[in-house]
Amino acid sequence: MADVLPLVEARLCSALGEPDARAAVTFLGTERIEVLRFQDTGPEGPVVRYATLGMSAQPMSDPAAMLADPFAGPRAELILSVRGGLAETDKVLRPLAVLAASPQVEGVVVAPGASLDVGEPLWPSAPFTSVLVAEPGGLVEDLELDEPLDPVRFLPLLPMTPNEAAWKRVHGAEALQERWLANGTDLRDPSRRSVPLD
Repeated sequence: MADVLPLVEARLCSALGEPDARAAVTFLGTERIEVLRFQDTGPEGPVVRYATLGMSAQPMSDPAAMLADPFAGPRAELILSVRGGLAETDKVLRPLAVLAASPQVEGVVVAPGASLDVGEPLWPSAPFTSVLVAEPGGLVEDLELDEPLDPVRFLPLLPMTPNEAAWKRVHGAEALQERWLANGTDLRDPSRRSVPLD
């Protein structure tokens, strides 16, 4: 079976360019998680993208399953995009690695519509402690693997304020995304305020 991670890194680089920095985090009892940083100087100003590398090495398995299947099961990596130069967003590396390790550590299956909470600001003085997992396919296309392996999906993370996270628990992910859209919320703004929720 081919090693998945070199293929994942190649897909990230083909979509986002070469990373300008990378950091590795290892948690007890888990495989190493790397976080790659990509700089994008687009027409709307600089955007920094952080992508995990290592989460997709193993398939995510249902925590209720007696035995984890070593081949079958969803595989994913996480991508966070923020406007560059407005906050100390490089400190998000460890929280991102924690989220990427959660399938191995806690047996969770990370999927679109889920909320992931790190229990602390994503970076110093960030108004966000959690993220909404968005639908894949926009920024980086799914990476098809040989049968019987599931494809690797690249899941965008959208930072949520505590109020937004609480509102999403009641009304659902789709309703929160519609609220963001209706208000023209800049989800890449690292210091944005909560969207009006009345």
